Amino acid sequence: MNTYINGFVDEVLGRIDWTVKSILFDVDWYNNYFWGLIAISLIVWFLEIAFPWRKEQSIFRKDFWLDAFYMFFNFFIFSIIIGGFYKIIQLAFKDLGVSSSSIALFNANHWPAWAQLIVFFVVLDFVQWFTHTLLHKYAFLWNYHKVHHSVKEMGFAAHLRYHWMENILYKPLKTFAVMLLFGFEPEQAFIVHFIAITIGHFNHSNIKITWGVFRYVINNPVMHLYHHAYTLPKGRYGVNFGISLSLWDYIFKTHYVPEDSGTIKLGFSGDEKFPENFIDQNLYGFKKK
Repeated sequence: MNTYINGFVDEVLGRIDWTVKSILFDVDWYNNYFWGLIAISLIVWFLEIAFPWRKEQSIFRKDFWLDAFYMFFNFFIFSIIIGGFYKIIQLAFKDLGVSSSSIALFNANHWPAWAQLIVFFVVLDFVQWFTHTLLHKYAFLWNYHKVHHSVKEMGFAAHLRYHWMENILYKPLKTFAVMLLFGFEPEQAFIVHFIAITIGHFNHSNIKITWGVFRYVINNPVMHLYHHAYTLPKGRYGVNFGISLSLWDYIFKTHYVPEDSGTIKLGFSGDEKFPENFIDQNLYGFKKK
């Protein structure tokens, strides 16, 4: 038991130390997610200001600061806390004699770095696309995902506005997928992570981008706006589930972009009764209906 407790404490303290060092620029720049997130956010925000899609929307749109808090809470504060629990799970697997290499289907160590990164990116994105569909399909998961869909005016910071329970679902599935396919995370995985953050920020931004013919592969703000539409096509529980790639929506026929004015109503039925503050939003999914 002491091994698990010590593992939990060491992991949490290690993540806190890493975050502090990141703030103080005491880590390699390419692994500095704290300032990297801020830099990406500022760039996309400035582009929103310079080239607004919905020109009537304020620079400090509705819930701008709430979403900014969500961004740092989910990316750093909660990550520190949950990291300790994942460490316990990792130690438990080790005690059972299960390692990442023992369940891997492929040995990708000899692959070129670019091949590792591409496959890593595609596999992670598909897992997230599939998980995202589950968040919409099943009511008990949808109750948590409502936090993300309670956004009424879209902007870059809405990207990381989500209930902390989503991390409980996403993280293990992504980790297991990587273990199953590779047994490890590529050394240059930071490239994939930063690309995913950038695409996610753009997808939620007040900028009209479709990427031309590449819209059938890469997700975009026009497509993702309809994912947040208040009114969905009849008989569908959601559309445009893509995270970084739109490819999966076109393959599995879940795409839907009827027009590109950007003037549609966002949210979901009954959202007028949804809590507006951080604490109540994150307690919402646990309350009896």
